[in-house]
Amino acid sequence: MNDRSDIERIRDARRAKLPKLDIDATAQRILVVALRMFAMHGFHATSMRELAKALEIQPSALYASFPSKDHLLAELVRIGHEFHHASLRAALLAAGGEPVEQLRAVVRANALVHATYPHLAVVVNDELHALPPALAAPGLALRRQSVALLTDIVERGIALKRFAVHEPMVAIAAIGAMSLRIPYWYEPGTLAADALADAQAELALRIVGAAP
Repeated sequence: MNDRSDIERIRDARRAKLPKLDIDATAQRILVVALRMFAMHGFHATSMRELAKALEIQPSALYASFPSKDHLLAELVRIGHEFHHASLRAALLAAGGEPVEQLRAVVRANALVHATYPHLAVVVNDELHALPPALAAPGLALRRQSVALLTDIVERGIALKRFAVHEPMVAIAAIGAMSLRIPYWYEPGTLAADALADAQAELALRIVGAAP
């Protein structure tokens, strides 16, 4: 069972969207509706019959595109992890060689992904545990790569004396967790996404003790 109470689930269906995908229109529509329902109601609380009803198609048509609900979730998890990791890598490559600027860029990218694709972030982070190991493996591998990317920046910053932190893994865990609640509280009309990303980047630099 999903242990997140109903009142805590993400609600704004209008913000349920996916990054640009090179797939057919039917699969895209199925994935967007599944994304919205999994994020708003939970994976276990959403049946394939309910998905088919929301899509206004027969269950058989849904199974023709995705053989099981697990495979549907696995595809969303893969999409989310691939897009997230690509965003972090692009930010890192554009930041140059200075650890302070690398950390700032990567944390900003992380925040922007969670703010721009809140439903996808919720499904990737909260529902991954529902998958069997074989289907979860691709997403978990990408997650490890993202953690390694952040770890390399922090460790290099310490080695170059740009950062002053006594427990690097605690700092890395704290930085990685900062964005997880964004989908639940962030409202675009109250704060610009760039301002949110800047604020999280500054917090991350404080966590690692970066020089002003």
